[in-house]
Amino acid sequence: MTPQPVDNDLWAGLPTLENPPGEDDAAPEVWEDPIPLTGRRERPPFPAHVLPAWLGEYVAAVAQETQTPVDLAGSIALAVLATAAGGRSVVHVRGNWREPTNLYTVVALPPANRKSAVFTLLTNPLYEAEKQLKTAMKPVIVEAELTARLAKEAADKAAVKAASADGDKRDDMVATAVGLAQTADTLTVPAEPVLLADDSTPETVTSLMAEQGGRLSVMSAEGGIFDIIAGRYSGAPNMEVFLKGHAGDRLRVNRQTRREYIDAPALTIGLAVQPDVLRDIGKVKGFEGRGLLARFLYSLPVSTVGEREIITDPVPEQTAGTYTARVIDLTLSLAEWTDPAVIQLTPEADAALIAYQERIEPQLKARGGKLGHISNWAGKLAGATARMAALLHLAEHGGNGYAHPVTEDTMRAAIVLGDYYTAHALAVFDVMGADPVLSRARSVLEALRDNGWEDVSRRDVFSVLSRSEVKTVADLEPALALLEDHGYLRSYQPERTGKRGRPPAPRLAAHPSLRHGGR
Repeated sequence: MTPQPVDNDLWAGLPTLENPPGEDDAAPEVWEDPIPLTGRRERPPFPAHVLPAWLGEYVAAVAQETQTPVDLAGSIALAVLATAAGGRSVVHVRGNWREPTNLYTVVALPPANRKSAVFTLLTNPLYEAEKQLKTAMKPVIVEAELTARLAKEAADKAAVKAASADGDKRDDMVATAVGLAQTADTLTVPAEPVLLADDSTPETVTSLMAEQGGRLSVMSAEGGIFDIIAGRYSGAPNMEVFLKGHAGDRLRVNRQTRREYIDAPALTIGLAVQPDVLRDIGKVKGFEGRGLLARFLYSLPVSTVGEREIITDPVPEQTAGTYTARVIDLTLSLAEWTDPAVIQLTPEADAALIAYQERIEPQLKARGGKLGHISNWAGKLAGATARMAALLHLAEHGGNGYAHPVTEDTMRAAIVLGDYYTAHALAVFDVMGADPVLSRARSVLEALRDNGWEDVSRRDVFSVLSRSEVKTVADLEPALALLEDHGYLRSYQPERTGKRGRPPAPRLAAHPSLRHGGR
């Protein structure tokens, strides 16, 4: 992660070397429990109420039956919609700005949170839709295979006859054989429809997308796909298809063993992983720098383990039946589109999105911006919001949603989702160490615990930290202020030991828990 300058307003009024407390201040004798460094990010619950009624009801019912955070079912539901519509629809925002309707979502929950059960309940209709697509395509594939085989046999026979022909007949027969061979070469056999893949290699994902007209979805209740992208099998990160598959950029593979061209790839990813996976992927070389991490919508809900009801109400049959029918209908109605269906915005919806962009933009500032340290991610937020608006629109209107523009209400619902994912992204990037101030504060805490200091000078703290992380004492100030704000430290002014000379520099008193192994 690239360190970003600190928001100076955040530290205004706190004691620093330049702004020490009064000389009468003293180190406190009584300490309150410190606030955990990761405990201040507010992570709102998933706003299921903004989903279309049939979808919101199912998401809430699944969460109730499985006793899981609604965030889990909610984020998977968005990935399900993106699987149904991705690669077959785009949203026209304004001018030349179009967004595909595929999404990357990831929910992080500890073990024993029934991630697999929720995944099964949400994705079952997609597998049923895939089965129906395969059944419908089977006779087409059989006919195409037979036609291609007969054409090849006719071309081969004509070539044999042309090879043994004499005189004037030879030229005509050669021309006939060439024509039959060219005809046979143009005949292709459609691939069996595939909507979903699991933790596939980048090469497999690319090949499947090429076969499927550019679209595919990777859905998994595990995080193995990140290990694969990082190079589990190849020894080096291979993320090209995952970068271009999100953006819709042309993808071309030219190798000795295969050549594959995808003009408008649309890859959807829906994952449920353990929190440690997010911490680990933040350390993978290239993931942040090349923008892979910026493409995901993150959800980090509070686990319900330990507070779950034992006997719960099952998902009502009517609610489940409606969900299944709507997902299958949306998937099948868009499956045959080659040129994507274009979804338009009403002027009011566009105005709402413009207002949202105007609200976000100042937050991206490197100096003082709330989202400055995750600007790579936040810079894609408006586009992700437009995508979610289109998906909510299609969920409401079905496959003929292109005949109606996205309304202002739908756009505002997508903006609520955008705010939700922003709050959770801030928490997730904290886990990944994206915020340099937070990272330095954690390093200071480790140093205080390791040395058991009761009080200490800033210079002493600085002396035990890595210069690659903290280059100057001034770089340390924001981290110390953050720790003081959380109650781990207290800056105080020592008494003068004499009447002449400069007053002693302010010192830091450490929370007693740091000297006794507390956290």
